[in-house]
Amino acid sequence: MTKLFAPVVLAVVTVAGPTGQRGAPIAHACARGCEQEGPLARFSSQVQLVEVYATVTDAKGKPVTGLRREDFEVYENNQLQDVSTFAAGEFPLTVALGVDRSWSMAGDRLRLAKQASQAFLRALKPGDRSMVVAISSDADVIAPLTMDRVNQGRAIDALDPWSTTALYDAVIATLDRLEPEAGRQALIVFSDGTDRYSRATAAQVVERARRSNALIYLIAFGRARPPLLAELAVITGGRSFLLRDVRDLEKTLADVARELRYQYLLGYAPSDPIEPENPEWRTIRVALKNPGLRVRARDGYMAN
Repeated sequence: MTKLFAPVVLAVVTVAGPTGQRGAPIAHACARGCEQEGPLARFSSQVQLVEVYATVTDAKGKPVTGLRREDFEVYENNQLQDVSTFAAGEFPLTVALGVDRSWSMAGDRLRLAKQASQAFLRALKPGDRSMVVAISSDADVIAPLTMDRVNQGRAIDALDPWSTTALYDAVIATLDRLEPEAGRQALIVFSDGTDRYSRATAAQVVERARRSNALIYLIAFGRARPPLLAELAVITGGRSFLLRDVRDLEKTLADVARELRYQYLLGYAPSDPIEPENPEWRTIRVALKNPGLRVRARDGYMAN
């Protein structure tokens, strides 16, 4: 059986070929009391399955729960698809926190970034896994992927300003580290968005984000939201925030945590079968029949 897991929603694109599988199928990903519809994990030998995570919010930005499969429409390359599987609820999360500790973040910005990342750790569920990456001229894993929030918090507390900023390189390296992990993935970047030292180009980091399984959230510090990191959030189904005041910190991180807590997972077999010998980019658009709600999902996947 060939199973393809496409990014999603806040997204997680997981694409696997006939020789291996990355990501967890719906029946396994839905581990916290989600509601499931459809013949989960019952597919004939040649079925290709694309799975798309989606986040739904109301006009005030609050997560919307209780939707059913018939409330959604999924389009691939502008062709309406038949959503054959559906799950809704809280999904286990694997998250990397990327904290920019370069010289441009010295002072209030780094202090606020440390407070924000600590607040996000506190908002995680006990079964979620997290890791902390310190971003400077290198991407240093200062706390490995575990459920040990105490040591992760201590590692963040110990951060001091250091070196220049290879932000694009750090994003790529962290996405590479998350790639083999199962289930829903997220990268939360706390940074002023200034890149001064990366070997990777802006185009390369965008291309890597499109191929990743992770949704990207940017918590920016400074006068403006960095355009490239805001673009990474959009294409992966995440969001970007500009944080100028400590008074906005708790609300911003609570918004992110709420979004990550409740997801919809939609599965379909592409109406235009995937040909592994002809890799191509395929667009995904998730729509809602209720125009008063907003849905965010990854914008496509590489079919190969």
